[in-house]
Amino acid sequence: QVQLMESGGGLVQAGGSLELSCAASVGTFSTFTMAWFLQAPGKERRFVAAVNWSGRETYYTDTVKGRFTISRDNTKNMMYLRMSSQTPEDTADYYCARQARPFGSPRLRPHDYNTWGQGTRVTGSS
Repeated sequence: QVQLMESGGGLVQAGGSLELSCAASVGTFSTFTMAWFLQAPGKERRFVAAVNWSGRETYYTDTVKGRFTISRDNTKNMMYLRMSSQTPEDTADYYCARQARPFGSPRLRPHDYNTWGQGTRVTGSS
């Protein structure tokens, strides 16, 4: 079973940028859609962005379109989320996840993903 570990979280000022990384080890990475989700305190986990197995297709929730960029490097078993124009509303724990089915079209719901990292916290300040 693949293991995922996020890194790169921290404090970021409004309008600033941050890049999150997700490292996959032990198992298959390159044939699965990968995604980022966030969970704010007291809220449900929500979809942020996904990238298909090849990296050629990306999907974003409306609130981050134009501000966040998801990417992956299958040669390194890595996925990234470049976050720009940060707002305090971006404050949350960010999780990377691997979709349950290989080569599947990207899904937007948490229950379509069966492998999760431990999360990395992003705190936006005004």
